[in-house]
Amino acid sequence: MDLSGKRALVIGAGRGGRGLGRAIAMGLARAGAVVAISGANEKNAAEAATAIRETFGLEAFPFIADVTISEEVTRLFEAIVDAIGGLDIMVYNAGITRDDLLIRMSEEAWDAVLDVNLKGAFLCSRLAAKLMIRQRSGRIVHITSVMGIVGNKGQANYAASKGGLISLTKSMAKELGSRGITVNAIAPGFVETAMTDGLPEEYRQDIQKMIPIGRLGRPEDIAGPVTFLCTDEAGYITGQVISVDGGLFT
Repeated sequence: MDLSGKRALVIGAGRGGRGLGRAIAMGLARAGAVVAISGANEKNAAEAATAIRETFGLEAFPFIADVTISEEVTRLFEAIVDAIGGLDIMVYNAGITRDDLLIRMSEEAWDAVLDVNLKGAFLCSRLAAKLMIRQRSGRIVHITSVMGIVGNKGQANYAASKGGLISLTKSMAKELGSRGITVNAIAPGFVETAMTDGLPEEYRQDIQKMIPIGRLGRPEDIAGPVTFLCTDEAGYITGQVISVDGGLFT
């Protein structure tokens, strides 16, 4: 997979060494892309950029932004264009959880998850699309979740946000395909990240037994398909949701 000369932005890469965003950024850099990294944690974003420089000898730029605030997203994209000269690839990986049963879920928990997981994707995708339309080419990949397809008790807000992200992906694909821009989504299953560290061990074991592959996913399992969708070879794939869940929901 060759992304030499491509300019990429990974949003939601500030969770540290075991996060999906960092693995995706590393995967894009491994393929040759110059990568801008945006996250909520300045230290983690800077460490990810340093890891890319030291591992691949390529430029990488860390940024901090609140993706739920339109003005901050606008400033982020302006800074990225100044730093890397444009944008060929955007991966939206920002996401949070505030789990609870629906009847106990607070309005704040609902709004917080929808704001980051869905509104943030809208704000970032809108600006990425404007940049890509001008050059009549681009790749946008949204990181959704299998929970956005099948739902999950205790995660009505998360599942709704990820289901909405799937619909956003498909709608954007229809709008942008004629401009040479593909828009796809990756739907991870249970992946070993900080977000799944809080799962009870008994629950983790039960899930693992249900996965045909026999293990939980690793961040690198997600980074590979994302990288592929950003290549020229994937230029005829758009509007798709690819589940990467070890066969859990086959």
